[in-house]
Amino acid sequence: MQFNNLNKKTNEYKELKEKPHWQDPATKGTIKTQENPVNNSTLSDDDNRGRVAIFIDGLNLFHAALQLGIEIDYVKLLCRLTKTSRLLRAFFYTGMDSGNEKQQGFLLWMRRNGYRVVTKDMSVVVDNYKKPNLNVEIAVDMITLAPYYDTAVLVSGDGDLAYAVNAVSNLGARVEIIGLQTSASDSEARLRNHLIDVADEFIDFDSIKQHIQKDSYIGYSYRTSSNHQL
Repeated sequence: MQFNNLNKKTNEYKELKEKPHWQDPATKGTIKTQENPVNNSTLSDDDNRGRVAIFIDGLNLFHAALQLGIEIDYVKLLCRLTKTSRLLRAFFYTGMDSGNEKQQGFLLWMRRNGYRVVTKDMSVVVDNYKKPNLNVEIAVDMITLAPYYDTAVLVSGDGDLAYAVNAVSNLGARVEIIGLQTSASDSEARLRNHLIDVADEFIDFDSIKQHIQKDSYIGYSYRTSSNHQL
């Protein structure tokens, strides 16, 4: 991860620095009071969400969908997470296998349908792919863009992101967590609960799965990189 790109990112979002017109100038830059998160089946009142930035941990989302037994419709997911709020950016973080044409086609489709894709190459260890961790990328983007959004929607149950969530919260942004209430181990549950504790709201995937799953009769044509340039 090259941190010298942060100035470039800051310039890229310079024109988005102003908060929405409805926000009271007297409250701009103030630190919000931390409250206990609420487990709610619906996303927050759109009128209070302001400008929204979405950060999706692709691997975490994949495992959540696998556990729920559904296939994600990424158009529905983006609509559900944004609702009627103003979307700043929707990031999708994932490991990438450069030799996997199906994945390349999927990522191309994602880029052309509202997502900004952030990838990290997967390294091979004894014929097995090592799962890449993109928590640093997620944390840096969340904190760097914090002046430009009012609500961060983090799709992840990874407790290691709690520090970044707390930092964003202290900068005055609202944070919503989308994840699974259940987890495989006690240690994962403790980390997940810590993440929930520092967020403003937690939404269980199970409560919104009917709104984000792919209809059985709908299929997407993910074009492979052999025919299209990324």
